[in-house]
Amino acid sequence: MSGACRYLGFLLLVEVVLCAAATRGRVTAKLVTDSPALVGSNVTFVVTLQFPKCQEEDNDGNIIYKRNCTPDFPASQDQYVYNWTEWIDSCGWENCTGNHSHNVFPDGRPFPHNPGWRRRHFVYLFHTFGQYYEIIGRSSVIFSVNTANITLGKHVMGVSIYRRGHSTYIPIARASAIYVVTEKIPIFVSMYQKHDRNISDSIFIKDSPITFDVKIHDPSYYLNNSAISYKWNFGDGSGLFVASGATTPHTYALQGNFTLNLTVQAIIPVPCRPVTPTPPLPTSAASSNSTYSAAAETMEDNPDGGCHIYRNGYYTTGLSIVEGILEVNIIQMTSIQMTESQAENSLVDFVVTCQGSLPTDVCTAVSDPTCQVSQGVVCDPVVITDECLLTIRRAFDEPGTYCINITLGDDTSQALASALISVNRGSSPGTTKGVFIFLGLMAVFASVGAFVLYKRYKQYKPIERSAGQAENQEGLSAYFSNFKAFFFPRSTERNPLLKTKPGIV
Repeated sequence: MSGACRYLGFLLLVEVVLCAAATRGRVTAKLVTDSPALVGSNVTFVVTLQFPKCQEEDNDGNIIYKRNCTPDFPASQDQYVYNWTEWIDSCGWENCTGNHSHNVFPDGRPFPHNPGWRRRHFVYLFHTFGQYYEIIGRSSVIFSVNTANITLGKHVMGVSIYRRGHSTYIPIARASAIYVVTEKIPIFVSMYQKHDRNISDSIFIKDSPITFDVKIHDPSYYLNNSAISYKWNFGDGSGLFVASGATTPHTYALQGNFTLNLTVQAIIPVPCRPVTPTPPLPTSAASSNSTYSAAAETMEDNPDGGCHIYRNGYYTTGLSIVEGILEVNIIQMTSIQMTESQAENSLVDFVVTCQGSLPTDVCTAVSDPTCQVSQGVVCDPVVITDECLLTIRRAFDEPGTYCINITLGDDTSQALASALISVNRGSSPGTTKGVFIFLGLMAVFASVGAFVLYKRYKQYKPIERSAGQAENQEGLSAYFSNFKAFFFPRSTERNPLLKTKPGIV
């Protein structure tokens, strides 16, 4: 009783000190929990102290000022000063003869004996459901409590933090958090579909599998040794499906609105409780019934059929199934002839088809050949009223190899197709015109030169000629014969009549 009174006195002291320090820089506490907790499991709380500006905890657990940090107010005016948690113990664990209150909890119990107790300058008092728990620690502590004896529903966990002094405890902060104890297994279901545009809107595409992934919230691993089954009812008339794994795919073949229901059942092994022993028989009856023995007092199975308990978790949600874009194909890529204004870029037309609903927008992403480094994305709205067949024209600044991702989408779905394309620098009309002019001039010059050479060396020679002319002709023929023999020493005839090889006449 004295411990409880002392504890209440400390709580009143907390009120006074915290109200006095409310207008100044002070230490605050943040309390978080991993609730909800399945009854029988542990619920965990984490307390973290948040110090005023420029203060931190060093390796020894002391709260000191940071270097090169300017506080919002002079240090001399703050109630928390340099090494404000440092204190000197006047006795150790073995030779302490007096009653030193800084080595015991507020209710008088001694601190637990562990090597690092001197560095733990803070005392944390947790209180919930009519019980309180004391631990020592540094600027952050973790505390867990079992929920087997806690009633179902919402509860409040409060914590008061004290700083240990030479002979007193100084309250510095307090915090509280709400936690929930439930008999239903906490579960969360995530859904994924390949072509779905927005998973959070619960709108999916028909004829495309949806992957359902179940996460059980069990941070204390209470269900680790349990047998867990998953019972699915997808609401489309496909019946009840029971699975042993947490991941299940399902494909909706019809459009419409459906209700998904999931039941997760866990068979949890528990220690068998002994059955109430049978009352002993009277002495007279015992003498006549020699078959009675102490075996009737041994442990037996529970009346519910075994040493285990059942826990269930439930999940339900509504799904809308619509027709979406299922597939995109690039059926043709064509380089087009550029105009004079587009001479700096290479243009390519992509002919794209799709299956499913008609798209309302198209995006083209250009990347490097590995499809890892994006170089730009262009999106445009499209209007298609009949068949999903469209031509997309894109410009490329530089020649090279590119990875192209073309995505077609509507309000609820999207699909993409990828391809590698090699873009070459095309010739502009001005460059082509210059080449043609140059080749034309070369042809004219070649024709004129050939005509001049022909007029010079190809002259008309009459049949009758004079002796002087014959001599001149023979001299010219001999000159050309020597010239031909020098530059063309071998005969070009296939079967010469005169043999020039030695030994052949």
